[in-house]
Amino acid sequence: METPYDWITIIVFAGLIVLFLQRSQGVARDHLWQYLVAAVGCAVTNYLGNEALKLDMVGYHAAAIALGIATLAFIWIVLQPFSNAND
Repeated sequence: METPYDWITIIVFAGLIVLFLQRSQGVARDHLWQYLVAAVGCAVTNYLGNEALKLDMVGYHAAAIALGIATLAFIWIVLQPFSNAND
């Protein structure tokens, strides 16, 4: 837990865990693979970001930021964390 990428991806991953646990108590409306895609997105974002800091490569920073935004968009569009169960 040394870099901003570590902190940001852990925060997103923790939110993903809370969403999964909250939704696992009712009728299933999400598939497990959807959470896996988001979790892998967090892991790869963290890896690319840490490598960018270690190697001082701007391309890795761009890739990490783009993948992080794509992961957040996936969570927002597919998992819809702020929608009601009745929607």
